[in-house]
Amino acid sequence: MLILLPPSETKRAGGARRVLDLDALAFPQLNEQRALVIAALEELSTDAAAAARVLKLGATQLGDIADNARVLTAPTMPAVDRYTGVLYDALGAASLDSTARTWIGRHVLIHSAPLGPVGALDRIPTYRLGAATSLPGVPPLRRLWAAAVSTAIGQSAPRFVLDLRSEAYVGLGPVPASVPSAYVRIVSEAENGAVRALNHFNKHTKGALVRRLAVERPRVSSRAGFMRWADAGGLRVREGSSGEIELFAWPSAGAGD
Repeated sequence: MLILLPPSETKRAGGARRVLDLDALAFPQLNEQRALVIAALEELSTDAAAAARVLKLGATQLGDIADNARVLTAPTMPAVDRYTGVLYDALGAASLDSTARTWIGRHVLIHSAPLGPVGALDRIPTYRLGAATSLPGVPPLRRLWAAAVSTAIGQSAPRFVLDLRSEAYVGLGPVPASVPSAYVRIVSEAENGAVRALNHFNKHTKGALVRRLAVERPRVSSRAGFMRWADAGGLRVREGSSGEIELFAWPSAGAGD
C-alpha cells in the first residue's frame, strides 16, 4: 500500500547541515519540474515586495522569503519531521519506534508544491509555497505537475494507493486510473443521521490513521483489505460517492485545522 499525504503550511525550523539532494528524493524523474520551481522561488525572492504579494505573506511571515532564497543550501530533515500542524502532530512521527518509522519511509509520500511527492523520510528544507500559488516564470503548478506526477505514480506500480491528500494537491498529480486507489474523505454523523464532510477534525483523523497504520503495519494491498482492517479495528468506514471511502472521525480527534 502507498499512502499519499498533503503537506502543511507550518514547518519545523532547522535540520542537519546536509543540503537538498534532488537525486535522493522519491521519483527522481520529477527533477526537471523540481528544478524549475526552485529556480522560480529563488528569482522571486530577490524582490521582497513581489514575493510577499505572490505568496500572500503577512508582516510576520516575511522570513519565509529568505527560506525560499536558500532552498538549495538550507539544512534539511525528513519531510515527516519537517511538517507541523494538526495532521503531523497527530501522526507524531518523532515518537514512533524505528520499525514504525521505517514502515512510514516505505509506504508514505508527502506531496509538496515545490518538490512534488517526496518520501516521508526524504530530507527537505523549509520553504513557503502552496498548491494554488502562481509563480512568475513557470506554468501554473497544476499544469507543471499533474501529468508528470501521475505518470511517476503509475510507473512505480503500487498495488493500492490510499489518497489522504487535500483536493488541491490531488490536482497536482491525480492517481492514474490504471492504479487501484481510494480517496479518503473524513466525515461525521449528526444526531439526525445526516452525514457531512469535516474540516474541523479532518487533519487530526488523517494523522491518527497513518500513525495507527505505522504501528500495526497491516498487510493491506487492496481497497477491500483496507476496509477489512479498518472495520476489524473499530474504525467506522463505508463506501462513499465517486469511489471514495468515507472514514468517520473518531472521538479522540482533537483540535481543528
